[in-house]
Amino acid sequence: MRNLLAIPVMVLAFGQAMAADECGKVTIADMNWSSATLIANVDKFILEHGYGCDAELVPGDTMPTGTSMIEKGEPDIAPEMWSNSMRDALDKGVAEKRLRYAGNSLSDGGEEGFWVPEYMVKKYPELATIEGVKKHAKLFTHPEDDSKSAFYGCPAGWNCQISASNLFRALKLADSGFDLIDPGSGAGLAGSIAKAFTREEPWFGYYWAPTAVLGKYKMVKVDFGSGIDKQHYIDCISANECVDPHPTMYPPSLVQTVTTESFAETSPAAYSYVSHRSLTNNQLNGLLAWMEENQADGEVAAEYFLTEHEDLWTPWVSAEVADKVKHALQ
Repeated sequence: MRNLLAIPVMVLAFGQAMAADECGKVTIADMNWSSATLIANVDKFILEHGYGCDAELVPGDTMPTGTSMIEKGEPDIAPEMWSNSMRDALDKGVAEKRLRYAGNSLSDGGEEGFWVPEYMVKKYPELATIEGVKKHAKLFTHPEDDSKSAFYGCPAGWNCQISASNLFRALKLADSGFDLIDPGSGAGLAGSIAKAFTREEPWFGYYWAPTAVLGKYKMVKVDFGSGIDKQHYIDCISANECVDPHPTMYPPSLVQTVTTESFAETSPAAYSYVSHRSLTNNQLNGLLAWMEENQADGEVAAEYFLTEHEDLWTPWVSAEVADKVKHALQ
């Protein structure tokens, strides 16, 4: 009789263990830029087909998504959160056990810098340094004034306009004849690079990664010879009123996967996947270039990635999950 009574208890315990790792419904923030929508769609496919989740994409953006996760507990996953932009609020959410930092979406962080085309550095290797750029300033012809050299800054109204302008002053580029050009828009800035590459002309200016532009056009980040002074970057370079800017390379931006605590607790296997899912800037730049060239949306790009780059994503999951995802792709 004792053995017979033990059977329902064992079944109940087993059922509870299964329920504790049952994925269920999962909402994923689909941010409004290409790298984020690619990762969100990869997550949706893997969570649906590999872990049996009922995964749904919901519109998102950094601030509103972070705030909603803290206050309302949804969405469950923010796949690409540029967390420095709301660090205090996210840290508080983690401390209060509302959120978890699952891992780094970008293993090497978001990247910013001043860049020159690779073909220019092959011709003049010293252009890989800021002193070399100053020495060859005359190469970078201004589009409207032959007496000046052109430095393409960040568009007006963008946060990066502040840092790029302050570093332009810190590096004393005006003393070498450079003029800080406002490209007017992100498209204008990208267009100036495309035009230069089409003609193999000199170009010097600000850009960031991950982006399709740096995936498509091979650029070299100029070394300021300063190293990274993160505190000075925070206190002055990124501040509107920076009286005495000093040269510093841009510190990498922390780009993380953030989840709700409830998702992490109730779906540990799925949480383990998002905590291991990470790409480098170079990998993501190449994928974004493919998206742009093929005019692919996030869903199409995710299937391309999962089909063509098994070497990148299969280490994130178990062999059993990988087989399920591959079967679904077929």
